Amino acid sequence: MLHDSFSTRRRIIGAVTSVFLGGALLGAEAVAETAPPVQPPQAAPSQQAPFSFADLVERVKPAVVNVSTTQKVERREGPSIPGLPPGFPEEFFKRFFGEQPPGAEPEEQTPPPGEAHALGSGFVIDPSGWVVTNNHVIGEAEEISVTLQDGSQLEATIKGRDDKTDIALLKVEPKKPLPFVSFGDSEKTRVGDWVVAVGNPFGLGGTVTAGIVSAHGRNINAGPYDDFMQIDAAINRGNSGGPTFNLAGEVVGVNTAIYSPSGGSIGIGFAIPSNMVKMVVSELREKGRVDRGWLGVQIQDVTPEIASALDLPTEKGALIADVLPDGPAKAAGFQQGDIIVSFAEQPIEEAHTLPRVVAALPAGKSVPVTVLRQGNRQTLEVTIGKMPDEPQVAAAEPPAEKKGELGMVLSRLTPDLRGQLKVAEGVDGVVVHEVEPGSEAARKGIRSGDVILSINQKAVAGPAEVTSALEQAKKDNRKSVVVLVNRDGSQRFVALELPA
Repeated sequence: MLHDSFSTRRRIIGAVTSVFLGGALLGAEAVAETAPPVQPPQAAPSQQAPFSFADLVERVKPAVVNVSTTQKVERREGPSIPGLPPGFPEEFFKRFFGEQPPGAEPEEQTPPPGEAHALGSGFVIDPSGWVVTNNHVIGEAEEISVTLQDGSQLEATIKGRDDKTDIALLKVEPKKPLPFVSFGDSEKTRVGDWVVAVGNPFGLGGTVTAGIVSAHGRNINAGPYDDFMQIDAAINRGNSGGPTFNLAGEVVGVNTAIYSPSGGSIGIGFAIPSNMVKMVVSELREKGRVDRGWLGVQIQDVTPEIASALDLPTEKGALIADVLPDGPAKAAGFQQGDIIVSFAEQPIEEAHTLPRVVAALPAGKSVPVTVLRQGNRQTLEVTIGKMPDEPQVAAAEPPAEKKGELGMVLSRLTPDLRGQLKVAEGVDGVVVHEVEPGSEAARKGIRSGDVILSINQKAVAGPAEVTSALEQAKKDNRKSVVVLVNRDGSQRFVALELPA
């Protein structure tokens, strides 16, 4: 309709012009035809949607395998889904490697004593038979088999596994070289780029779905090194361990989790970026384990309340809640309350970024670290340590005063309580015996058994000192105070708002 109206108007204008200008009409039309049209912005050519994904799928699909496991089951009390992050209900983040979907009969979800079977996906990265999958796919399996695209089955052995990133490396012994795929650079993928996922959802092997990269750097609280790529290509239970490809046929992610209130795909899936997978697989292939760098601190995010209470110039960085004894950070001079804003010349804007950066560095390497200490910026040099088998390392945990304005009943820390509440020798504190429901302390997660070590970075050894610190904060016209809380040996800063 618009086109017809425009054409009619052009004919009218042309007629009028011919009356007044005579032969000038032909020249005017020639100018109109040769004038360059306005070009719309062009998309990056490297990721334009193909007419069909068929050629891509034909190349990569033979390297994608089904992974099945068998595990002896003595007894299960009821339905459960392994691999759920702590604190999340079952219907939230679901690991998916063959569990019964919601709504199944209870007897179907609770296998009898005998054997339990699970299904997942994987992909071949070397023609000699190296296969990558998720660690949670193989679980505690006693038998693992890999089914190739031609239907043949091969027994697989575990060559290495890493529960912190949920990656496992399997080995099969084929009679001839296997089709394989290569890793791409996940850092080069952009939000909006096309991706293709191939896997074994609900046991339907060789299923292909397509979508786009929806986001980078997602933290779903599945582990200490969360940095997931979010995709909207449909993935479901059984897709775990399967690859996500870019349009060049390179693996840019390993599918590992979905967000699903219903148990099926709603278009929100998460893949481990290929750059992280490459590093883990290389270590597993060489040593059967992953050695990571270690700093020896407990950290947390800088919340707006903490930034305001401590008069901090920024809400970015990783706030050090505790420096562990005999760790690299202690030797380098890090202090409780320091805010790490740069590590090894990489900016640290959120606490969960730091563990991943530290872990990627080799033990023995010295790196510069920029911290904010009482508002002043300074640089420390730290030598990375090797992560212990049972480390107390940087972990960004969710945030955790006589019954007074803040709603707490307090007492002194006795020698008997010190051991029970895991407070180090030589450290003073005040024990929280009761928290009034609905109080400021309760709203901020403080609970019975917590030990208050300091207020506004000044140590407290008794209830009277807590009261004095609060009164002083009011005199200084502060709206809130920062309380350092010990809970079962872990320390964390909590901002408490003062009553007006």
